[in-house]
Amino acid sequence: MAGQNNGQQVQDTNALLQVRRDKLKDLVERGKNPFEITKFDVTHHSQEIKDNFEQLNDKDVTIAGRLMSKRVMGKASFCHIQDLQGTIQSYVARDCIGEEEYADFKKLDIGDIVGVTGKVFETKTGEISIHAEKVTLLSKSLQILPEKYHGLTNTDLRYRQRYVDLIMNPEVKDTFVKRSKIIAAIRRYLDGQGFMEVETPMLVSNAGGAAARPFETHYNALDEDVKLRISLELYLKRLIVGGLEKVYEIGRVFRNEGVDTRHNPEFTLMELYQAYTDYNGMMDLTENLFRYIAKEVLGTTTITYNGIEMDLGKPFERITMVDAVKKYAGVDFTKVETLEEARALAKEHNIEFEERHKKGDILNLFFEEYVEEHLVQPTFVMDHPVDISPLTKRKPSDPEYVERFEMFMNGWEMCNAYSELNDPIDQRERFKAQDALAAAGDEEANHTDEDFLNALEIGMPPTGGIGYGIDRLVMLMTDSAAIRDVLLFPTMRSTT
Repeated sequence: MAGQNNGQQVQDTNALLQVRRDKLKDLVERGKNPFEITKFDVTHHSQEIKDNFEQLNDKDVTIAGRLMSKRVMGKASFCHIQDLQGTIQSYVARDCIGEEEYADFKKLDIGDIVGVTGKVFETKTGEISIHAEKVTLLSKSLQILPEKYHGLTNTDLRYRQRYVDLIMNPEVKDTFVKRSKIIAAIRRYLDGQGFMEVETPMLVSNAGGAAARPFETHYNALDEDVKLRISLELYLKRLIVGGLEKVYEIGRVFRNEGVDTRHNPEFTLMELYQAYTDYNGMMDLTENLFRYIAKEVLGTTTITYNGIEMDLGKPFERITMVDAVKKYAGVDFTKVETLEEARALAKEHNIEFEERHKKGDILNLFFEEYVEEHLVQPTFVMDHPVDISPLTKRKPSDPEYVERFEMFMNGWEMCNAYSELNDPIDQRERFKAQDALAAAGDEEANHTDEDFLNALEIGMPPTGGIGYGIDRLVMLMTDSAAIRDVLLFPTMRSTT
């Protein structure tokens, strides 16, 4: 029976689709092909009309958008037009637009793009509307939109057909409008602080700057294998060497890894570097930047995500990784002197580690297992072990650790920052250690970058640097459950 129902449904759909094509054919034969219209002058948008009703009452306006509903009542009809700002009602009467035009209006389908010119008025029920004087079909929709009140609920289909998702779900459009505003606010803040926006290569011979597996491709013209960048770091540091003292880049990076609620293989990263400052300066900048974005985009410094409030208005907590592990796991790594002791502690706490892991790696495994989930309010976790920080300056007071922090909110890492390593001799040794890891099978290890080492030998000033995951920030500020909800076109398995 279910098969029969599905077959009938497909048959019915095909019949409805054919009706739309027949209507288009009729329009073309009558010299009214909507696809031949190249331009339509819009004077106002829906919300703008509603917000300025007193000034626009009884004035002529022209709007354009998608026909989302239509109620035909003999000689007069009501319809709703959806544009960038929302929807607005239009009253369409035969005696006002003309008999032939009204007959054409009645044949319009939900999803058609139309232009409406007319006078603004308020209906008896108090709905601000447009009394149509002219209705123009601007584009014929040959497909059928999902049923209005149930919307587009198939998540997989929503991501694959984002254009339909944006039409049917206003909150989705709001998310992406906010995303644009967040990125614009970041630029405004950094530009105001004297930073310069730059662009660096996406196709690189050596994908460094992060622990991640790169995508690889072949450049035919040079007959060379190249990689897609996994980070923005090493080229931006070259610019610091070149004397550009404050630089940032917002761009896509690519990591050959799995997909989950917080990871997509291509995502938006923002990195900035500032000469003559350190990771403390980066903490101050981050705190001020996050506060600024929240005020600009949300109008408040309090973010609510999944029912949990996070306050960006208060000073962010600052804690070392060692102290955080001591606080939440009850393990004091200041008393752990050897790798064997660290491994014994890991076994005791059922933390899995690999043969290649050093004492600092095991400290980080404890942090991930016991600490991250507790860091809900904005928190800077500082002073990571040198073993997991190949590009970071050591702490002069304790060379086993580096001047690095990660900021956490909602249990998520939001950014990663360093006092940048500018010692070319130390950097070469750390690259060697990374090369050894790569030779042992670690696909996420960095490789020696001779040109970057040459840049450091030219001389790089003391520098603070930081990387922010833009998508996670947008997730938090729009209360979105998954990274795919804040990427217009997330990575999907091919259907063919």
